Amino acid sequence: MITKTNKPHQKHAQLARPNLGDFGRNELAILGAPCNVIRSLAERWLKLLDGKWKVAYADADHKNDSPSNDLLEGASLQFTDKISHKRIDFRQKNVTHLSNRILFNNEDLVLINGNHFIGKKQIVIIHPDKPLNEKLDKLTDVALILLSEHARIPEFMEAHLPDIKNVPVLALQDEARIISFLTIFLNESVAPLSGLVLAGGKSTRMLADKGSIAYHGMTQRAYMVEMLGRFCGHVYLSDNTKTGFETIEDTFIGLGPFGGILSAMQSNPNAAWLTVACDLPYLTADTLDYLVKHRNPSKLATAFLDSDSKFPEPLITIWEPRAYPVMLQFLAQGYSCPRKVLINSDIELLTAPDVSEFRNANTPEERDEALRFFKSENHSF
Repeated sequence: MITKTNKPHQKHAQLARPNLGDFGRNELAILGAPCNVIRSLAERWLKLLDGKWKVAYADADHKNDSPSNDLLEGASLQFTDKISHKRIDFRQKNVTHLSNRILFNNEDLVLINGNHFIGKKQIVIIHPDKPLNEKLDKLTDVALILLSEHARIPEFMEAHLPDIKNVPVLALQDEARIISFLTIFLNESVAPLSGLVLAGGKSTRMLADKGSIAYHGMTQRAYMVEMLGRFCGHVYLSDNTKTGFETIEDTFIGLGPFGGILSAMQSNPNAAWLTVACDLPYLTADTLDYLVKHRNPSKLATAFLDSDSKFPEPLITIWEPRAYPVMLQFLAQGYSCPRKVLINSDIELLTAPDVSEFRNANTPEERDEALRFFKSENHSF
């Protein structure tokens, strides 16, 4: 008789998950004061942040203390739970009504009314009109404590938060320091940069492995990995062959570079990915340095205009974590072109210092031309 092994049933694939709250990647729930005070604070802070960041506001309607129906000045998106229905106000275009996380995907920070919603991190206001003793379960990761006039941190809160001495405490009216805290919080939330060398092509036109060609005294794979390593904490090859380098196997089969980028994002959805094609022998570290220094983490991606100055160049690009769900949406609609994603998204578009570096080598003739160029004593590299 054959018996079945008692293995636990696994319904879903074991995927790495991004660090998200209920609304977005960065959340600060404000609680401890009446809702009208929280709304007024959010409105004031949005003005003082001066439009540098895209900040959303989430709130709920109230029977007796209803906030204004107007979109807060400075907010790029506003979500209101109207009890009987949900309402979304926003200034940005082409937002799809899929879910909170998709809806807030473009936001750098979500300020939340913590009296009604839970946030990953919290700003706690010590206010006489709103005691906190019944809301301690919401204080899971306090980032900042604000004291209203004459207020002190209650003993029950000190007992609930063992690391409270490490939490900054500011006066509720000290707007300069509050804005400084928010700015530092946002800057520290910028995703770390990982590198991906797109080397998984079949080299059909070259009739040989493009990654093994030695333009610079080492294989092109090794050269690109070394160059990206100057700017990234970790560098991987998008290559299913065994090359001795750290690789990310293509899990989105048959999609070319699009699949390689998605595979990297799937492996680590909390990193930003600097992706570079392997067949760019003329590309220099100076150009990558320019790209990294002009990175805009508030956008979906940072990319160069191509050599014709018509479209974004998708294979020398920094993709932010928010690009992952967007690319999956494009894939769901039947598109697997990274350039199409860039053209139809909010990106930082740069003019490269030298577009001649974007020349690739896909044929034996182009390979030989590049080899002659780098052997010449007169080239400018």
